[in-house]
Amino acid sequence: MAPRRTRATERDRSRRLLSQNFLVDPAAIARLVHAARPAPDRLLLEVGAGRGQLTRPLADRCPHLVAYEVDPAAGAELARVCAARPNVTHRQADFLTATPPAEAFDVVGNIPWSLTSAVVRWCLAAPGLRAATLLTQLEYARRRSGDYGRWTRLTVLTWPEFGWRLAGRVPRTAFRPVPRVDAGILRVERRPEPLLPASALPAYRRMVEIGFDGVGGSLAASLGRRHPRARLSAALRATRLDPATPVGHVWPEQWLVLFRLLHAR
Repeated sequence: MAPRRTRATERDRSRRLLSQNFLVDPAAIARLVHAARPAPDRLLLEVGAGRGQLTRPLADRCPHLVAYEVDPAAGAELARVCAARPNVTHRQADFLTATPPAEAFDVVGNIPWSLTSAVVRWCLAAPGLRAATLLTQLEYARRRSGDYGRWTRLTVLTWPEFGWRLAGRVPRTAFRPVPRVDAGILRVERRPEPLLPASALPAYRRMVEIGFDGVGGSLAASLGRRHPRARLSAALRATRLDPATPVGHVWPEQWLVLFRLLHAR
């Protein structure tokens, strides 16, 4: 007999539409809070607060928490959690439409996985952001943090200003409903001082974009269109890079050295 198919309920369809996988395992919640390290003197924004499972322990560790949840069904329970805590503000709104605070702030959250890239872009563009601790698909967190030994364009582009690292892993069984893949805790921190002067950042980003455009199949081939061959060869040797190295295998630190050597006056 063929297995009986269970009809998806309205709530199931809503969760799928909103990419909702609520974090319910206490150990996983504690792991995420520990990775976030809420500052005792800084505003904290929570993305995708759901029913408040993460909101409670976060509120115990920060002076002011603003919890965002767009789903009215989950938001009703979240409102009750927030009402009992004077240092928590509940926002029934889409986090991505929020104006970044003028003051320094951190972001933390079990974010909707379908919106990961959009949330990360929002964080990177916010001048007041100091750190973002985001629960994403493990694959995404590993790629952005270089955990595979390869580096993405976005990570390299922002490396002078932001550090990226994989701060932990969370099994898929820690969520309800259970997703198909495990999660990773991605930590993005603004550096106290950029690794390059602000005036050099546009030129650095142009070099990275040229390097990642794929022409020639290697970093050397791409950069060779903009820099004299002899100077580029000398810079690659100094950086200990084989000219055939694929662009994704070049460390962010090597990009910085290359930039300094190629743009030295």
